[in-house]
Amino acid sequence: MYPNETLIYNGYLGCAPLFPTVAISIRTLAAYRQAHRVCPRFSIQAQCKMLCHLHNMPYRPYLCSQFSAAYDAFLQILYRVDLLLKQALKHDTPNWRLLNACPPCTYKLVDEPPLQFDWFATIDGNNSLKRWASQIYNSVSRDDSRQPRTDYWIDREVVDKFKDEVRSRTALDKNDNADDWEDVPNDGEVPGEVPFNCTARWRNAGPEQRKKMFSLFDESGIFIAACRHRFILVACDMIHSGELAKYPLAILDHLMSVYGQNGSCAYDIGCAFSKTLNASSLGLRARTLGLRMMVGAFHGHAHNRKCQLDWHPMYISGTGHTEGEGCEHIFSSSNELARSTRHASPFHRHQSIEEHFAFWDMDKYAALSNFLYNHYREAIHVIRTLQTELSIIKGELHLDDRDFMKFYDEEKLYLDSLKQPPIRDRLCIRYVEVLDDLESFGVGNFTEISTALTTARIRVDAAYAKLQNAEALVGHMEIQLRIEKRWTIGCLEYMQFKEEAKLGKYRMALNELERLVVMRLFELSKLSLSGTGRYKLRQQIGKALQRRSEAIRNAINRYNTQAAALSPPRPKLSWKDIADYTFLGEFDLLRHSRTDVRELDWTKPAHREAATKYFKLLRAQEEVTRLNVEVRRLRTFIHNEEMETKKVIKCLQSSNPPLALELQRQWQSRSAINSFHIFRLNQIEALPGFSGMRGVGIIAAEYEHADVIQQEEHVEEMESMASYLDTVVD
Repeated sequence: MYPNETLIYNGYLGCAPLFPTVAISIRTLAAYRQAHRVCPRFSIQAQCKMLCHLHNMPYRPYLCSQFSAAYDAFLQILYRVDLLLKQALKHDTPNWRLLNACPPCTYKLVDEPPLQFDWFATIDGNNSLKRWASQIYNSVSRDDSRQPRTDYWIDREVVDKFKDEVRSRTALDKNDNADDWEDVPNDGEVPGEVPFNCTARWRNAGPEQRKKMFSLFDESGIFIAACRHRFILVACDMIHSGELAKYPLAILDHLMSVYGQNGSCAYDIGCAFSKTLNASSLGLRARTLGLRMMVGAFHGHAHNRKCQLDWHPMYISGTGHTEGEGCEHIFSSSNELARSTRHASPFHRHQSIEEHFAFWDMDKYAALSNFLYNHYREAIHVIRTLQTELSIIKGELHLDDRDFMKFYDEEKLYLDSLKQPPIRDRLCIRYVEVLDDLESFGVGNFTEISTALTTARIRVDAAYAKLQNAEALVGHMEIQLRIEKRWTIGCLEYMQFKEEAKLGKYRMALNELERLVVMRLFELSKLSLSGTGRYKLRQQIGKALQRRSEAIRNAINRYNTQAAALSPPRPKLSWKDIADYTFLGEFDLLRHSRTDVRELDWTKPAHREAATKYFKLLRAQEEVTRLNVEVRRLRTFIHNEEMETKKVIKCLQSSNPPLALELQRQWQSRSAINSFHIFRLNQIEALPGFSGMRGVGIIAAEYEHADVIQQEEHVEEMESMASYLDTVVD
């Protein structure tokens, strides 16, 4: 026998393939695997130091390499065993994991009620799991042909197919290799206009050319997709960049290929990305399949109010209580891997992330019935509470359900009108500004033009040139506006649009203040995350916050200046007001429309609160409908899984006893989890407000298969009957 065979027979794995001098017990490797899964910060180095102390020997750095080699072999053995089990269970078909990753999402039954969205996904990128480039250490990277073992990953080649979906802009940075972590202006903004979009404040919604990463990183992070119950679906590496459009496009292409139509996807810049998706090669396919983009509930409240009405889950029919922030939960856990993967090789980085993802999915499955139980109780409580409150409010305010939808439509119409003033109004504002320029030359009206020209010639030729330009511009605008008689300073039209110009500057100042406050709040949240980066990175964020705070103070001063110039003056803001501000979405309602909307019903606080409760009630009712389906799907999945697994174990006991023993061992743990799920599902069905179907259902795929067999048998009967009749006729 070879030395390693003898070691394995005795429960050890050698650290070299032929003549190992150090061996590690398989139990130690298994214990480290589980410890690292539970605590990703627990590295191989920490494990080796612990073993050295237990064996009363000094720590040597080379032991980490030997332990890592044995651990790789251990994981490879487990991977090969899993392949054999999947083949025995017939779980090795293409996309089997995606189609069965989350039973409540994908295990469709025959007689279940139709849902508006057949599948939910949430996508996002995270830059914690970076990997340093080998050239940083002035060393040549060693070739490693090993590839990721699981189907979590989308290949780089597949992702790069979408790299040209977003057209490049002509104005590019000259230094493409420069590190760019500072906020950059939006190239699409027009000076002098009031920006009304919510995407300019999000870095991942900015120009593709500006999304750079430090050049010392090969992989700058990961981009993932998760389901409504936070199971990880697919992932891809972000290479030398931030969240480019090619990553979500590749993810959605894969999800639409596997899951098909009537899907919904939440993304923190879903409002902006939907335009990219529609303009890409996937646009027609996404529209045909009915894919609906949205913004997560948490990120949605930082978008402006108009965006919330179109993209926030609370205002989208069929979403239920889906928050669309599952990726944030995943990243809060995967951030712990950053310290152990930052300096790893590409294979070991993928291996560590795969192990974490697999354990995360196992953990989510173990907590699945608790998820359904808690959400069902919450939805029932919300329905009962809001129905009681709304019945009282409707009686007091004399409202009905149609009024709430009318308020929603009126608010959307109002905010749409605030995108930009009408073209004539903008021209009139510019006309007033040009008249003010003429006034600065001492020109009050058209009859005094000759005197002003004479004075201007005497003073300086430059002033005369400016005056000529101003006259030409005034004449041109008068032709555009069809003004026969020039407005005089102080006339009714002049004063109207003079005030409108002040409002425009006020709105611009308010927009800038909102943008800075949003960025400050989210940078504070990044700064408080532990383990997401090294000390220097946290220090850099802290310095950026200091600059942001100074920018906010300047924005407050500009806002107060413009607010004081209005008639009547708007209330001033202080730094304390902004520092304590948390509800940013309502900032847009501080803009005063050209007509007085303060007396309209939808602007009244009581009506707005009632409308919010109405939409929450609708989503809670949808949540109960979806949970009824998901509870029955999970019960059916557990029943069928038990039947199939026991059948395979019985077959393997005669054909492959060692594999049967391993499957039996794994099934013991799974069976214990399923027993708890059954207990929880019974509790859900015992809830007073439960309205779903009880019992085990029929899988849609099995029903279709049985229907095909029945049709084939019917065809065979018809063919035999036809042949018999032919015989009789003959």
